[in-house]
Amino acid sequence: MQFQPKKYYYLINFQYLGYRFHGWQKQPNVKTLHLMVDRTLNYILEDKYFKTLVSGRTDAMVSAENATLELFLRHKIDNLDAFLKLFNYNLPQDIRALKIKEVDQKFNIINNPKIKEYLYLFTYGEKCHPFCAPIMTTILDDLDIELMKKGAKLFEGEHYMKSYCYKPTNNGIYMRVIETCELVENKVYTANYFPKKSYILRVKGKGFMRNQIRLMMGALIDLGKGKLSLDDIKISLLPESKVKMDYIAPASGLILNNIEFE
Repeated sequence: MQFQPKKYYYLINFQYLGYRFHGWQKQPNVKTLHLMVDRTLNYILEDKYFKTLVSGRTDAMVSAENATLELFLRHKIDNLDAFLKLFNYNLPQDIRALKIKEVDQKFNIINNPKIKEYLYLFTYGEKCHPFCAPIMTTILDDLDIELMKKGAKLFEGEHYMKSYCYKPTNNGIYMRVIETCELVENKVYTANYFPKKSYILRVKGKGFMRNQIRLMMGALIDLGKGKLSLDDIKISLLPESKVKMDYIAPASGLILNNIEFE
């Protein structure tokens, strides 16, 4: 009978600025978040066995306030606080670990039911300070914010979201439930170089398809510009809809705000 070493499981909450990274997933010849996290872990664990899985892979330039990864080890971490401190000391300055806790083998970061909340930060009407670029999208045209607020509410509930999936197939699951979709004035992020007013699209739900939030935001921007109507958005959410939304809002305004495990 072959000996199986005992495994230990840890959940790490972390945050990052995604602007200089090519997303989470490791790819040849480019700098990704997964590469930097694993490289740091390999160093501090001194080449001991480990494996990492993340709950939700973000695209290039997308940031996160509170992402979650699971760390699999064959040895126990004796002092979690000291490990977290060492991890942060060696991570790049645009990645920060927030907390770590041990979980049991029954926990599955991929299949465990979860609710994700995304924020999309934007402003309009004026050229902004370049320092805004990493986390805020600037739309230079005028936007009808009140109409966009009404449009955002149309996404709440259960809808057929194929129009808001990048490169959809004929066998995808497109009936999706969005618990919250609201457009509000930004009171979360502040800086002395920010414009006087900026806005946040806040979206919360159990699962999102590739580029779904950015396609929703793109539709709302087109609504605010007068290129789409509220009826256009209503029709795009019907099962018989053949509408293809093709404006994907820029990635740098998107932030994974939180993941709640049920």
